[in-house]
Amino acid sequence: MIREKNFLLEGKHNKPIVTDVYFQPTQKPKPIVIFCHGYKGFKDWGAWDLVAEKFAEAGFFFIKFNFSHNGGTADEPIDFPDLDAFAEDNYTKQLDDLQSVIYWITTTKQFHANADVQHVNLIGHSRGGGIVTLKAEEENKVKKVITWNSVSDFESRFPQGEDLQKWKENEFYFVKNGRTQQQMPHHIQFYDDFIANKERFNIQRAVSNLRKPHLIIHAKDDPTVNVFEAEKLHQWSKKSELFLLEGSDHVFETKHPWDQESLSSDLEKVTQKTIQFIQQ
Repeated sequence: MIREKNFLLEGKHNKPIVTDVYFQPTQKPKPIVIFCHGYKGFKDWGAWDLVAEKFAEAGFFFIKFNFSHNGGTADEPIDFPDLDAFAEDNYTKQLDDLQSVIYWITTTKQFHANADVQHVNLIGHSRGGGIVTLKAEEENKVKKVITWNSVSDFESRFPQGEDLQKWKENEFYFVKNGRTQQQMPHHIQFYDDFIANKERFNIQRAVSNLRKPHLIIHAKDDPTVNVFEAEKLHQWSKKSELFLLEGSDHVFETKHPWDQESLSSDLEKVTQKTIQFIQQ
């Protein structure tokens, strides 16, 4: 298996997109799977490397990447050494980053013998699920979309009322990262960008217009994103399939770091269900 890690793609926003690819070097084009991490996430979190290997073993060309402003850097792609970049992240940048990855893999000659550029599929975890549904609706190259414990809207996650007013006055608000203990800053531009592009960033609008197969996977007991959000996505998305896991949690019973050599049983189920769905 080929594992090429931490090479840099040029995006639109003056920071590199740190990218990994996993595939079997058979010199036959394989369906492309692009994975998008979620909020306070990164491509090397937990068991995502093992997930990538599972997809490669199953005959896919698997790509995962860090959004350019997720807080990682080219030299330190794990965790959040660049909180100034994190503060300047927004949904426009994330959609542009994903578009840059799609454009790169469908035009590069580097991997053309092993990547089927006519068969692009997107997976998004948590907030990344919202990003991939928006992109699947607007990008013809995408054939199927899969969401793992995905959000169903962005607007309700912003501070409201007095908290929003304080954010506007102070220009920053902070969210504590329980694992790293960092105070993660959000500049008000994040909210301003959302308001300026509110219709584009409406997940209900996007999935209601989606005419592509959509697999919605969600843990029934997810404490971070309630399962009712998956049920709403399923209701809106006309060609969707809903797959619910009994119990489990937001990261399918994994954690960071993940020192085991195999996936949790829940993440194994999620991975295999996703592989079968793309292969159908």
